[in-house]
Amino acid sequence: MTKITIDAATWEKLVSLREVADLCDDKGRVAGRFQPGPPRDANGNIIIPISEEELDRRSQETGGRPLKDILNDLSKL
Repeated sequence: MTKITIDAATWEKLVSLREVADLCDDKGRVAGRFQPGPPRDANGNIIIPISEEELDRRSQETGGRPLKDILNDLSKL
């Protein structure tokens, strides 16, 4: 993989993005796309947007369909 070093101002613009952005020159020519990573805290840890309580609640949920039924339905496509 090639690495390109950017200046601090460009760094600040890129790390603040929350969606894909085209990287263009001053004439509007697209050089590529930037896909931002997940948001991180000051220590570099990924910020999980779901509370521990919500994760616990979801782990207690029951329901859904058996895998064999899902696979059976998919085989009919």
